[in-house]
Amino acid sequence: MTVEHDRFMRLALDEARLAEREGNAPVGCVIVRDGQVIARGHNLVYTTFDVTAHGETVALRNAGKAVGTVEFPGATLYTTFEPCSMCLSAMILARIGTLVLGGKNRPGGGRYSVESFMELNGWKSRLTVVSGVLQEQGETIFND
Repeated sequence: MTVEHDRFMRLALDEARLAEREGNAPVGCVIVRDGQVIARGHNLVYTTFDVTAHGETVALRNAGKAVGTVEFPGATLYTTFEPCSMCLSAMILARIGTLVLGGKNRPGGGRYSVESFMELNGWKSRLTVVSGVLQEQGETIFND
């Protein structure tokens, strides 16, 4: 599964680089179901003047348009950097099955983590989290 995770995370990293070129925070995302990419997204906050246009929410919106639904059970969402609580909540509402993370918030950056937020809200059984996939690349692009 690692090879497949790496392949899809590289696509998400391409999206992050696109966001950066456009002047947005460099976060990219892809949503995969049954081995196929159903949507891509990258951060569009500054170019759309929309504070909710994070890479993950953009990908979820694109997936909804592509598939004609707002729920994606069994889908895997790949994101280059640890999602915020808004994006994580949207994933739960969309019934994403697995979240694959690249970069993570660094220690000392506050108490927030995907895992702590899920535990706080009783969501541990609702989403499988895989961490550390191309982590260095995700953190480098985000922190540079």
